[in-house]
Amino acid sequence: MTSLRTVVAALCLLASSAAFAKDPLPRAKPEDVGMSSERLARIGTTLKADIEAGRIPGAVIAVARHGKLVMLDAYGWRDKAANVPMTTDTIFNIASMTKPMTTVGALMLYERGKILIDDPLSQYFPKFANMRVATRDASGEPTTDTVPANRPITIQDLLRHTSGLIYGGRGATPVHRMYPASSAEASRNYDGPAFLDKLSSATLLYQPATVWDYGFGLDITGLIIEKISNQTLGQYLQANLFAPLGMTDTGFSISADKAARYARPLPVDPDTGKPQVRSPELTQPLKFECGGGCAATTATDYLRFAQMLMNHGRSGKAQLLGRKTVDYMLSDQLGPNIKNLIGNTDPTRADYGFGLGLAVRNTPGVVRMMGSVGQFSWPGVSGTDWWVDPKEELAVVYLSAVPGPARWHYRQLINALVYQSIIE
Repeated sequence: MTSLRTVVAALCLLASSAAFAKDPLPRAKPEDVGMSSERLARIGTTLKADIEAGRIPGAVIAVARHGKLVMLDAYGWRDKAANVPMTTDTIFNIASMTKPMTTVGALMLYERGKILIDDPLSQYFPKFANMRVATRDASGEPTTDTVPANRPITIQDLLRHTSGLIYGGRGATPVHRMYPASSAEASRNYDGPAFLDKLSSATLLYQPATVWDYGFGLDITGLIIEKISNQTLGQYLQANLFAPLGMTDTGFSISADKAARYARPLPVDPDTGKPQVRSPELTQPLKFECGGGCAATTATDYLRFAQMLMNHGRSGKAQLLGRKTVDYMLSDQLGPNIKNLIGNTDPTRADYGFGLGLAVRNTPGVVRMMGSVGQFSWPGVSGTDWWVDPKEELAVVYLSAVPGPARWHYRQLINALVYQSIIE
C-alpha cells in the first residue's frame, strides 16, 4: 500500500493540477494569444529538473495574456517532507505581495474622501508627531544622536517607503536595532497599539521623503485602515477587495478546513543549510494583521487581483478603483530628489522606480529582467512573485515556498522563461 501511494504521488508530481483550481479567466491556447506552447513548456522542464535536484519543493504558475489564461500548472510538492504533491489550489504565504493589496485598500478610502495622500501620519496616530532622525558621522553612518524631522511623515511616505521607519532586520546599525526585524516578526510579538508604540519611540533612519528604504509603511497603513473602517484589515479587505474579486482563498489566517492546502518550504535551505519554516505561521492567530507581509493566497486568487489592476480597476462590471487612481498608483512616486535603494532590498528590482505599494519599470533596459516600460510588480520574501506588463497585456503569478536567497534566482528565471515564449 505504501509503495502504491508513493507511485501515485510521483505521478501527481509530474502532472499539471489545473483541475483543482477554478479558472479566473477564460482559457486559450498559447498560440491564440501570441505565445508558443513549445517555448512555454520550458518552464515545466526547468522547474521539474530543479525539484528533482532538491533545489525547491515545488511551484504553481499562472500566465495570462490578452485576458486569456494560457497556463495554470503545479509542479513538485506542497509538502515535500510529508510526500504531498503540489496542486494549483495550494495556499502560499505571500509576504510583501500583501503590500499592493493593502495599498489598494487605502486608495479605496482615498476615493471616498476618508484619507488624502498628503495627510500626516500624526493625524491618525498623534504619537508620530515629533519624530527624530539619526544624525550621520563623517563616514555617513547613523549615530545615536538625533535631530528633529524636517517634515511630518505622510500617507505617501508610508505607501512608497520614504518614511524612515525601516525594517530592523535589514541592517546592523543602532537605529536598525530599535525596530522589529520584519512585518512577520512584528505580527508575532506585538498587537497593533504596542507595535505603534514601538515604532513611534524609535529613531528614523532618514529624513522623511529623502530615501527609499524598505520598512513598515504598509503595516502602519493597515492600522490606519482599521482605525477609519472600524474593522480588522482582513475584514475590510474581504468586504472591499477579496469578495468582489472572488479571491476565496486570500486572507490573514488559514482555517482548519484549508490547512491541508498550505505550502511548506523545504525543511533545510539547500544553499545555506539553515532550517526553513513558514513565517508567519497563519494557522495560528496573529497579534495584528500586518498589511506589509502577513497574507496568504493562491495563484488564481492573486491573478484576479493582478488583472484588476491591469484593467484600470475594473473586474467584470465592477469598478473597484477609478482608472486615474490606478494610473496614479502605478506611476513612479520617487522623482530625482529621493535616493533609491530598492536594489539593496531586491537585486532583481534594482533600477526600478516605485509607485504606491509596488515597483514600476521606467526603462526598457538597465534593469536585470525583461519587460516593458510600465510593468509593475512586487515580490515576497517567502519565494513568491508576480508582475503585470500592460504593453504586452501579460499577467504572471509565480508562487513557491522558497524563503532563502534562491528566490532571486527564480524571479529572474521565470521572467526569462515567460518572455521568451512570446512570439507575436
